[in-house]
Amino acid sequence: MVNANPIFNIQTDEQFNAMALKTFKYQFENNRVYRSFCDLIYKHPSDVKTIEEIPFLPIQFFKTHNILSSKEPIQTTFTSSGTTGSTTSKHVVTDLKIYEESFQKGFNHFYGNMEDYVVLALLPSYLERDDSSLVYMVDAFIKQSNHPESGFYLNNISELKDTLIRLDSEGKRVLLIGVSFALLDMVESFQFNLKHTIIMETGGMKGRRKELIREELHNQLKQGFGVETIHSEYGMTELLSQGYSQGHGVFKTPHWMRILTRDTEDALTILPKGKAGGINVIDLANINSCSFIATQDLGKVYEDYTFEIIGRFDNSDIRGCNLMVL
Repeated sequence: MVNANPIFNIQTDEQFNAMALKTFKYQFENNRVYRSFCDLIYKHPSDVKTIEEIPFLPIQFFKTHNILSSKEPIQTTFTSSGTTGSTTSKHVVTDLKIYEESFQKGFNHFYGNMEDYVVLALLPSYLERDDSSLVYMVDAFIKQSNHPESGFYLNNISELKDTLIRLDSEGKRVLLIGVSFALLDMVESFQFNLKHTIIMETGGMKGRRKELIREELHNQLKQGFGVETIHSEYGMTELLSQGYSQGHGVFKTPHWMRILTRDTEDALTILPKGKAGGINVIDLANINSCSFIATQDLGKVYEDYTFEIIGRFDNSDIRGCNLMVL
């Protein structure tokens, strides 16, 4: 078993690469689904010397299989929200402490101590379920914030509006974290001029609204909330770490997470930085599931490891992932 704790002490590229290669070898040996995938594409640890050579498991496998590298009991199963009638992803988690350490240290790295914020959460589509990894994370943030005003809001946006205006006028540091469609609903009903509040969208129209490009979404939110920038969180059910954008749609990751891009025509080819392609994620917090995931997002990675999301594959555009039947 690879000890998960060292990942949170990674500081250099050399440390990250060494831990990623060690994690790959461990998961190849202990994850039946991932091993089968690697065998199908003829990739063995003896062939893999760099992180670019590590196979990335298509994210669709989380819809059809339990992705497990651990024999420990399953503590919880997170599922994706999905649209009506769609198959949801499931992420079986055997050690919630790793997830908790990952999201706490990741947030602290970019935003400082959670206790300094009043956390207001507008996550209606997620709150209606009890197996959301996003709700689990934000609930922990609310508890850590130590402010009695912190809390979830479902459909009571008028109450949220009053709380938001009052806290901001009092000079409190406020984090309003919400799904895109709910934040848009809010600014269509009310107008704000916030000075001390971070607006953080977590993406997702979830069939509630027409999808907007990021720039259009952020412009509407900036105008409605009266803020100069919109922050974003990049996470998903299949990951135990998050990237954050503090404006302009440019995301940064904590030291134990890295983004690469793959060729859209050849899923096994990693592109050089600056080239747009499919987003591959290395999340070393996923030690007990799979740390190497080929997502359905399209994006671009820059020299300093920051990245942008520029769209998503249509289902018909997924190539190189036709090894789905194991």
